[in-house]
This record gives sequence, C-alpha cells and structure tokens, in this order.
Amino acid sequence: MSKYSRKLQKLHDTAPKQDTAVLVALIRQGQSDHQVAEYLDELAFLTETMGAKTVYKFTQRLEKPDVRTFVGSGKLEEIQAYIEHFEVDMVIFDDDLSPSQMRNLENELKVKVYDRSLLILDIFLQRAQTAQAKTQVELARFQYLLPRLTRMWTHLERQRGGTTTRGGSGEKEIETDKRDIRNRISLLKEKLREIEKQGVTQRKSRKGIVRVSLVGYTNVGKSTLMNLITKTDILAENKLFATVDSTVRKVVLENVPFLLSDTVGFIRKLPTHLIESFKSTLDEIRESDLLIHVVDTSHPGFEDHIAVVNQTLNEIGASDKPTLLVFNKIDLVDQMPTEEEQMQMSAIELEERNYLDFEKLAQAYKKKTGINPVFMAAELGTNVEEFREVLTAEVRKEHKKMYPHYLEDETIDFSDLEEEG
Repeated sequence: MSKYSRKLQKLHDTAPKQDTAVLVALIRQGQSDHQVAEYLDELAFLTETMGAKTVYKFTQRLEKPDVRTFVGSGKLEEIQAYIEHFEVDMVIFDDDLSPSQMRNLENELKVKVYDRSLLILDIFLQRAQTAQAKTQVELARFQYLLPRLTRMWTHLERQRGGTTTRGGSGEKEIETDKRDIRNRISLLKEKLREIEKQGVTQRKSRKGIVRVSLVGYTNVGKSTLMNLITKTDILAENKLFATVDSTVRKVVLENVPFLLSDTVGFIRKLPTHLIESFKSTLDEIRESDLLIHVVDTSHPGFEDHIAVVNQTLNEIGASDKPTLLVFNKIDLVDQMPTEEEQMQMSAIELEERNYLDFEKLAQAYKKKTGINPVFMAAELGTNVEEFREVLTAEVRKEHKKMYPHYLEDETIDFSDLEEEG
C-alpha cells in the first residue's frame, strides 16, 4: 500500500460514522398502506435532514398503540432482532411516545429512541441561526424532554457533547438533571420575553406598510420564491425545515411597497411545545395583511398538506387572512392533456399517468378563497410574471385599505425600516 493510499485509509477509518436508524409506524383504522408509506417517506426525509440514514421501515396494523411499548410484543421482538443484528444506532417512531413508552422502549431496545416530535425539535435545534430561534427551540426541547428523563438517557448527553451510553446514571443524577432543566426553562422563558419585547417594537415600526407572509408546508419552495421576488440570496435547499428563522425584506412592485416575510414551514404533527415557543415568530403571520400559501403541486399528498397548513393557521388565529394560493413545482407534474390530445392517446395511457387538471383545481380554490390561484415553477422562473401581477393586485387592494386616497404613481418612503434576517 502506497503512502497516499495509507493516508486515505487512515482518513476513512477515523471519519465519523453516520448514524443508522429504523423507522416505525402504525397503520390505523381508515388508513391505507400507501398513505402510511408516504408518512414514512416523510419521516425518512426528516431523518436524513437530521444527519442519519434510514436502513429499514417497520409497520404494524393496530387499532391503537400498545400502552406499554407502542407496538405489539411480537413486532417489538422483530425490531429488536433487526437492531441487534445490523447494529442500528436508533429507532424513530412516526408518532409521539408517552414518557413511559419511551422509557420502556429504551430499556428493551438499548439504543436511542426518538419519536416524531423529538426528531423535529432536534432538526430545529440544528438549523436555528438567530438568538430568538435558538432560544425558542431550546425552550421547546427542554419542555418536551423534562418528563421523559430515564436511566437510559442519551439526548441530553448529545447536547453536552457526550456519547451514547448503554448504562444508567442513577436516580440521583436524574433528579439533578430535572432540577437543572427546570432552572434552564425559567431562564430561557425570561430571555425569550426580552427578545419578544424587541420584536414587538420592530413590528410596531412597520405600521402603515402592507405586510405579506409566505406560508406553506415545509420544503415547498417558499425561500426560492422569496429570492425570486426580492432578488436576494436566502438559503433554499431540498431539505425539510431549511428555513427556521423568519426573514423580512422590503419590496416595491409597480410603485406599491410592502414587507415580505419568509416563515418556518409547517408539517403534520408539529410539536405543540414548538408552536407555543414560536408564538412570537408566528406573530409575523398573525399580523400580516396578506398570506401567500405556497404548495408543492408535485407531491402526491399536496391536498393533505394544504389541509395541515390551514389547520395550523386556524390554531394560531390567522385563518381569516386574504390568501393567495401558489401551486409551485408544476414542472414536476403531468398536466391534464387537452381534449384533442386525449383523443390521440390510448385508454391505458390515460389511466396509467397521474394527470392533474389545473383548470379544475383553479376553479375549486378560487371558489373557496375568491382569489385566482397561480401555477408556477419558482426554481425555473415559470409563470413569474403572472405571479407578480396577481401579487401586485392583491397587495394594492390592501394598500388602498390603508390609504384610500392613494394615487397609482406615488410610493411611500420606508427606507428607515431595517431589514431583518
């Protein structure tokens, strides 16, 4: 072996090993195998975003979770055998586990156990950039973890810089940890109150300017659309929760000024503690005059995603806002052929292709919202002009509510407003 080869081998041997994970989901009454497979695909994407590799997915058909171990005893043995044979590092459940379920599973499986909420919280912790977002996520995480401390505790060790252990730290240490966490929660709440005071002051300074917020399921292209409108370079990548911190930019379209904010994406089963902790960030949405609801039209479950976003907006008190619906990523969708084109196609070809009828979709959502939806591909710049026209028209409506005597050729000077990242 050459000196160069030995050096490469040494680098390979010392490179950090990527954690491996198995995923677990229940198939409940009324759910199809296909639907649960989609949920597990999303969980695998979340796992990848956290930095781990999914090696297997387990499902079990149960009417309700087992009170003790979430899955049945036979399925638990199957999971345990797989973990031991392939030396898997962690198991991730697509639902939330009770403190006792998590404790029992860690005792049985002897590896790190994540449920959906803890996984999302850890991703947020990795991706938060601003002091506010970091504080919000840390608070939510500690509130979630407090009742889940066990002898097999590993999640706090990761934060402290330790490694996974298979032994216990003892009841005394757990009680010390609980006390430390309670103190930390109190400090974080106080810190967040101070940060929120500054946020309230900033939002007050924006009065008199139309405020628009981008909302949508995670990874639908909101940041890409933000870059397109503002001609800036905000992080936009094909990962869930690429954006955790809210970003506000000043925009003027056809002499109409407004503030545009990109906010954290929603997701099904978003942890309750996270919503509570992100209250001040979600105020950006609550206090907006117009929402731009971005949808990934190429996702097979996009209608479910729309429902999740609408439900979350309702929960935070923002469901009554005028909303412009944007069906994004149309370049990845098979559009319904015209009648003439359909006549030239075979019946089998029409059945096999999953076509989407944009015209019917537009009619349905215009009936619901009163606003014409826009179909576009933000990454490619497809239908950008149409989007700008519709957006400008909707912003102008809100602008005229504030300034009834507004003239088309006048703009408002808001150069003293600071951009927020």
